[in-house]
Amino acid sequence: MYVLEDEENKYICPIEKTLDIIGGKWKPIILWALVKDEVLRYGELKRATTGITDKMLSQQLKSLEEDDLIFRRQYDEIPPRVEYGLTKKGKTLIPLLEEMCNWGNNILSMKK
Repeated sequence: MYVLEDEENKYICPIEKTLDIIGGKWKPIILWALVKDEVLRYGELKRATTGITDKMLSQQLKSLEEDDLIFRRQYDEIPPRVEYGLTKKGKTLIPLLEEMCNWGNNILSMKK
């Protein structure tokens, strides 16, 4: 067993670091919506993440932006318009998200 470290945490396994960044119920769903549609406005993301509260969506978007996985582009218009999309770093998650989607589809299609 080995220990990996970053400036904030120690990890026994690289999977821990991955889950620290994109773990939880909503982050993968938000990222997947941005994979499919590339750039989405806040309301579109809200519709793509059925069941999420405004507070939780705002928190998750802020966290993903802080981790440089998504960008936030605000236009100085009335009414205000804000768009979100994947950064270069965020796009490196596409193969992982695709595999998660494939795995979920396979599990859903298995007969009991």
